[in-house]
Amino acid sequence: MPDSGRDIKRVSAAKGAVLVVAMRWTDRLVGFVSTLILARLLLPDDFGIVAMASIVVGLLDTLLDLGVGSALVQNRNAGRDDFDTAWTLRLAQSAVVALIIFFAAPYAGEYFRDPRVPDVMRIMALATVIGGFENIGIVAFQKNMEFGRDFQFFFYRRIAGFVVTVVLALVLRSYWAMVIGALFGRIAGVAISYVLHEYRPRFSTRALGKIWSFSQWMLVANLGGYGLKQADKFLVGRRTDAATMGAYSLADDIAAMPTTELLMPIGRVLFPVFVDAANDMPRLRAAFCKAIGVQTLLALPAGVGLSMVAGDAVPLLLGDSWSSAIPLIRILALISVVSALSYSSAYLLMTLGHVHLMAMESWLRLMLLIGLVTLAFPDVGATGIAWIRLLVTGVGFMTFIGLVLHYVKPILFRDIFANTWRPVLATGAMAGVLFILPRISAGAVGNLIYSVLVGALVYAVAVLVLWRISQCSDCAESYLFQRMRLQERCTAWLARVK
Repeated sequence: MPDSGRDIKRVSAAKGAVLVVAMRWTDRLVGFVSTLILARLLLPDDFGIVAMASIVVGLLDTLLDLGVGSALVQNRNAGRDDFDTAWTLRLAQSAVVALIIFFAAPYAGEYFRDPRVPDVMRIMALATVIGGFENIGIVAFQKNMEFGRDFQFFFYRRIAGFVVTVVLALVLRSYWAMVIGALFGRIAGVAISYVLHEYRPRFSTRALGKIWSFSQWMLVANLGGYGLKQADKFLVGRRTDAATMGAYSLADDIAAMPTTELLMPIGRVLFPVFVDAANDMPRLRAAFCKAIGVQTLLALPAGVGLSMVAGDAVPLLLGDSWSSAIPLIRILALISVVSALSYSSAYLLMTLGHVHLMAMESWLRLMLLIGLVTLAFPDVGATGIAWIRLLVTGVGFMTFIGLVLHYVKPILFRDIFANTWRPVLATGAMAGVLFILPRISAGAVGNLIYSVLVGALVYAVAVLVLWRISQCSDCAESYLFQRMRLQERCTAWLARVK
């Protein structure tokens, strides 16, 4: 096993979460700046071509994704055979996926009615093969909670792709800049993975049975999960044109940033923490309750806030040519909130070996989404599809909570309610104020800053007041305040206000 002979310095869950959030936000900040630059240099049509090709490539990649990384993290005693077998499986998967992508490219072009899609897919097929050679040893960064090294890998890889993509966009002014930049990012990622980790994988199938017992359900769950995230884009791409597809795809990316980029990195910490506490049910229950409280406290105001200020943010950040993305971001931001709040439940079920439940739940939601769009509402456009996806996402969230309550007996509904009701009410207060907030004569920039500051202030005050009223000493607010050494100051301030 990588690092088996070394004294690995582990960080606490709290420090790890902070570091991983910082890592993810740094990575996404680079990506966001890249998106803003590309949105100014390229057209929605360019984004649409890449999005059409990407969802097909992503579907085929997910179709054979065995989730070997998750299998290694979930296995507390993974050794050399496990890592080598995982690398071999991933390499074989990449090769098979690349071949399917190459030969499926013409059919994808016919489906989307755009002859530019096949050539883009063939370059993406090459990138898929190259990515399969990535050093499996970097999984140990997450498994061993070495989040500083994890940060280095993601950051260096992102910077490499960012620089090449932006330079090519300035020169080519074409969607090929994004395609070639992504290819270079894959090449850089493989090289960086071997520089940062000394592990050298070998071909092996010795642990095939052990990994397959976990990965078979991860494969089904990943495919259903990918379908849920991308089925709407397949339908939008078929029913509309490349420009609408580009606006929808970019809107989805931007809408996910405030919530997914806060909570997805926390998930990299939650999974190993849950695995470590799997045999101690009181400790696991406490970790889950704290996690869902923190997630609600952070994700809910971020997603709802973005939905409320989208009208000012989109023209300012992307330009007037992207105005069609405004109503989409307002809906998709709410979808991101609900999806993000499901992370802790998903990781908990995965930790306890209930991956099959996640798989079945994903597929049921996927069938509901496709059925509603194709049978119940066959004529809706991009906005209508987004509303249907929001409905289905809400159903999925409630299902996840139901599964946790049913299969993890120590966790009760009152535990979830006790850790979430304050941020829910505070977010409602923030949304109400932003809805009635009058515009000021300060232009788009001034109005955006004004709305963000007012919304943040209202939310912060509401959370503090509700926390004080509830006198909760073991909730997410107390946990965060203690970590930031703010609890004493907040308590003193609230006492003076009272």
